[in-house]
Formats: sequence, structure tokens, C-alpha cells
Amino acid sequence: MSPKATVHKLNLQLSDIDRHYYATHALTLAQHPSETDLRVMVRMLAFALHAHERLVFGRGLSSEDEPDLWRLSLTGEVEQWIELGQPDESRLRKACGRAREVVVIGYSGRGFALWWEKNAAGLARLDNLRVLELPAATAEAMVPLLARNMNLQCLIQDGQVQLLGESEALEVTPIVRKETTLRQ
Repeated sequence: MSPKATVHKLNLQLSDIDRHYYATHALTLAQHPSETDLRVMVRMLAFALHAHERLVFGRGLSSEDEPDLWRLSLTGEVEQWIELGQPDESRLRKACGRAREVVVIGYSGRGFALWWEKNAAGLARLDNLRVLELPAATAEAMVPLLARNMNLQCLIQDGQVQLLGESEALEVTPIVRKETTLRQ
């Protein structure tokens, strides 16, 4: 019998001053048995950074055809495709062909730095690709916020993210490795 996913319920109060987006989202995050707590929290942060009423979590590690998060238009076109970690360049090229914007969020410190060094030149030609890096220590600091039931407040201003849990506060500043060159 295979292990079951762990379900995390999240009440996320979001104030994104940079995008003028203010909402409360009741989210359910299913943690695959092979998924680390760190990756779950990075998925949560990816949602907060790109929150939208149509942004949803993909099927995760069990699906190769879907990203970690994505936003579809009302007509079914992929508006935003969000990958976590260090995806293959070929996967990103395919995603850039399908979606208006593709975002990669890396979080593994030196491993991501090596991935970026190897792939930066090839990815530079993808106009609709944005690459963000979460410093490894900062990403790890999010893990204590993880619980089965979470209430988090998130404030985003000038590219900085403040996460406020019931007993902890944390500041996260993603590093922009590559910005899209297309007009939004």
C-alpha cells in the first residue's frame, strides 16, 4: 500500500502592494509522500507571489504534463506556467511555447546556482521566461511555518515578501535572475 498525501489547509491573507492585489485565499496543499516540507512552502510562496483568482496548483510531482502552478484564461489558454526547482531546458522551451509567461523559482542554493550557470545562455532567448531564486537559508526558514492548518499573512512590497505566521515572522527577497522581455 502506497503512502497517502499529507493535506495542509492554508488561509492566506495577501496584500500585494506591487501588483495592487488584495485577497484572502483558502488553499488546500496536498503534499506528495516524496515531497519535502521545504518544497511545499516554496509552492505556497509561489502562489503568494503570483496570486490570481484563476491560479491553481497542478497535480505536482505525479504529473509531467502540468507545472507546479498554472493559470488558465477563461478560454482555456495557459496564461502562466510556474515551475519549481531546476527543470530541463527542453521542458521550459515547451512551456514557453504553450504559455504567455513561464516562471521558474529555484530554491536549492548552490545546486540552483550551478543549474543557472549551465542554462542561462540557452534560456536567455526565451522572451516569456522569468527566473527567480530564493536564497537557500531564506527558503529553509519558511519550513517552521508549515502546519496541517495554517493562517498566514503575506505582504509584498518593492519585491520583498513578509510572511507572518501565528508565532513567527519572516522576510523573503527573491533574486531575479531573468526577467521577461515581453510586455504584460
